[in-house]
Amino acid sequence: MKPTPYLFFNGQARDAIAAYAEIFEVAVPAFMTMADGPPEMDIPEDRKSWVMHCEMQIGEGSVMLSDDFSANSPAMEGCSVMVSLPTAVAGKAVFDKLADGGEIRMAWEPTFWSAGFGTLTDKFGIRWMVTCDGMA
Repeated sequence: MKPTPYLFFNGQARDAIAAYAEIFEVAVPAFMTMADGPPEMDIPEDRKSWVMHCEMQIGEGSVMLSDDFSANSPAMEGCSVMVSLPTAVAGKAVFDKLADGGEIRMAWEPTFWSAGFGTLTDKFGIRWMVTCDGMA
């Protein structure tokens, strides 16, 4: 069993997928749109291009992403997506890219458990914890 975060957006999933693919240096994965769903879903015409389902591989893990077709997904609270990069330099680079346009909650800095750690909410409203492996 391997838990996988499922991130919901209100019409910004396509932009988030492109941004995360660039930040984590992975290929943009294929995804289903709301238009790919059955007609009985009764998706409004202006939301048919929204993302219904996407799985993005990031390192050895993955996240799933989707737009909430009702467009009322609440803000992410009480949890964060945690990523650990191999070095402090790589961790800081990812942290800075995720923070661009977002809100830093704890600035990137060395801690007693890691050579670098920081927390933020990105421009899409997703909360992240970024760290690096080891103390070097």
